[in-house]
Amino acid sequence: MIDALFGSKTRVKLLHLFLNSPGQSFYVREITRKIDEQINSVRRELSNMLDVGIITSDSADNKLYYQVNQRYDYYVPLRAIFGDNVNEVSAVPLVDDSSSDEYSIAIRAIPGLRLALFAGVLVRGSSSQVDVVLVGNLVGAKVKAAIKLIEKGEGRDINYTVLSYDEFYYRLSIRDRFITEILNGKYTVVVDKDNVLIDQK
Repeated sequence: MIDALFGSKTRVKLLHLFLNSPGQSFYVREITRKIDEQINSVRRELSNMLDVGIITSDSADNKLYYQVNQRYDYYVPLRAIFGDNVNEVSAVPLVDDSSSDEYSIAIRAIPGLRLALFAGVLVRGSSSQVDVVLVGNLVGAKVKAAIKLIEKGEGRDINYTVLSYDEFYYRLSIRDRFITEILNGKYTVVVDKDNVLIDQK
């Protein structure tokens, strides 16, 4: 019944995938595996959904990624139809704001933190070998607790580095290779209390 209402079985599966994964991006072959449909059918429906505006696309690592457009006019009612947990629909933000991300919240809660970056496996398109950089006079137990939460969410070990503010600023000033390799790639600023990186992006 719902297939007829929304045009095709593939479209219904795509809507279910995207509307249950706000903030997540998928490339075409990944989508075909997840919904078990032919790639030509998937490509056709993705094109239609892009034209309508319910999804957006972005390229990284020579792949085209798609994700739901949370600013789409009918995002909330569609999520009410296709979302697995209808009761959570009203709580879904209409803008993908990383400040509400669980990882960011955990990192920001570390006392004494002055600067924090996400890179590596936490940022799509990043080739950094380091996933988290933390700067400040930090308590080891608090850092480990935050990293453990991220590792649990990612299902893998996270490579992280803790630096004092003076050491980080010195390395930045002399364009230390370790720091510049991270900053020349893709990264996300989680905390920058002193606006050290305001001109770096």
